[in-house]
Amino acid sequence: MAAVSRSALSKSLSRLRPASNTLVNLYFVLWFCLVIIPLLVLFSFSFFETKSFVTTYTPTLNTWLSLLDSGRLTVSLRTLRIALTVTLIEFLIAFPFALWLAKGGVAKSTQAIILALLTIPFFLDLSSRIIIWRSILSENGLISHLLVESGLTSGPVDWLLYNEWAVHFGMLVTYFPTMVLPIYMAISIIDDALIQASADLGASRKDTLLRIIVPLSLPGILAGVILTLGPALAAWIEPSMLGGGFVNLLSNSVESAYSALRYPVVAALSSFVMLMLAILVVALAILARRFGSLGAVFSTLRS
Repeated sequence: MAAVSRSALSKSLSRLRPASNTLVNLYFVLWFCLVIIPLLVLFSFSFFETKSFVTTYTPTLNTWLSLLDSGRLTVSLRTLRIALTVTLIEFLIAFPFALWLAKGGVAKSTQAIILALLTIPFFLDLSSRIIIWRSILSENGLISHLLVESGLTSGPVDWLLYNEWAVHFGMLVTYFPTMVLPIYMAISIIDDALIQASADLGASRKDTLLRIIVPLSLPGILAGVILTLGPALAAWIEPSMLGGGFVNLLSNSVESAYSALRYPVVAALSSFVMLMLAILVVALAILARRFGSLGAVFSTLRS
């Protein structure tokens, strides 16, 4: 009887396989049409230029060359530096937190509460969250008031806002969930038997962390880095509201070019951001191969 049921199940799955393959192929076709083609159009648009507020559709490299001559190279390097710094700090904070949440013996109810708190920011507008921090960090804000009342400072503190420190802080608060959630999900599905076997074989906690947990959590780490680094490269609310116009990033250059109707410059700047992200992701993938093949990691997690 069991053999008959298994045979019937295999026949049903074999009938569903062509339909599932068709749906997957359809998905990739739609994804290519809705994502890849617009990006290609955007990239090709960067090879035009604007003259007297009119776009001329003659292929040229002038728009790309203008990125180097107009001081935007300095802005690009500043954007890259801030984005990488924020991503690194996020990882250093998020990984221990995710490890504690997933494997630290935290009660299921506590995990559910913490995960719910981490997802709440996704339901709130980013500008409304950032503007609250501007009122807290301002010269007459809560932190400055507490420092004055406690006697730690003789007067209001004016260095908490409208500088790179404030922009870094705003990005750290904003992108913490996008870093910690993928890492938590990757660590939570690691079989506890692997960690216990490592301890039974005499491995130290450091060896277990570096040889078991970190390699098996690489998919979550890569996802967290991409989900943090990408938005950080394109961030414009944090530098606008917390930088106060004193911290110009690529997003501010895109906004100013768009306001001036210089659409090829907008396309070139956007393409440059995507190019930087692609290079960083490839470099990260090459670095991750030192811990082993990602395919082998996925196979281990499935098993």
